[in-house]
Amino acid sequence: MRKIQSQGVHHITLTGADRQTSIDFWEGVLGMPFVFDQPNLDNPDEGHLYFDPGDGRLITVFTNETRKPNRRRTPTEPGCVHHLAFNVSRASFTQAAQRLEERGIGHSGVKDRGFMDSIYFKDPLGLLIELATYKFFPPEGCTHADVMILAHKLRVERGDYNIQEIHLADAIEQLVEARQQSLSTDRNAKNPF
Repeated sequence: MRKIQSQGVHHITLTGADRQTSIDFWEGVLGMPFVFDQPNLDNPDEGHLYFDPGDGRLITVFTNETRKPNRRRTPTEPGCVHHLAFNVSRASFTQAAQRLEERGIGHSGVKDRGFMDSIYFKDPLGLLIELATYKFFPPEGCTHADVMILAHKLRVERGDYNIQEIHLADAIEQLVEARQQSLSTDRNAKNPF
C-alpha cells in the first residue's frame, strides 16, 4: 500500500448565492481577482466563478440566481468546514478591521495566536473567514512549515502551552545555523560591549 502524495491545495469550491454577491465579496472585499467564469459542468442551473486568492491557486464558487445570501453561521458539526484562512501582509492586516468596519462587517478584533495574528468575520453566506499574518519570515531557502515544525519541537521540549515568538526566534536561529556555513569555529552568542 502506498500514499497519494499531495503537493498543495489545487482549489476550494464553495456553494454561493447569486453571482453578484460572490463577485462583490471575493473580489470587492478580499481583493481576489475574478479570473474565470463558466457554467457548473455538473449542474446547468449554476454558474462557476473562479477567484485567485493571491498565490495563483483558486477559490471557486457555484452560484445560482435563485439563492439569496444568508449570514447565519454555517454548520460546524464534524465533517463541516469551520473556516477558511487567508494570508495577508502585515500592512494589509493592520488595515483590516477599519476596512471591514467601513462596510459594516462585524469582526472578532485582533487575536494573538502566538506565531500569527488573526481577525475573523463572516462572508455573506455565514462562512467564517480568517485573515492571518505571520509574525515571522522564514530564513532563505526555508518555508513557514520548516520554522513551525522546529518551533513546535522547541515548545514541547520546554513544556510550553503554545508556540510563542521565543520559539520562532530560536527555530529561525537553528535553521540558519544548519543551512548556512560560517568560517567561525564558535558560533555561540557573544557580547562585544
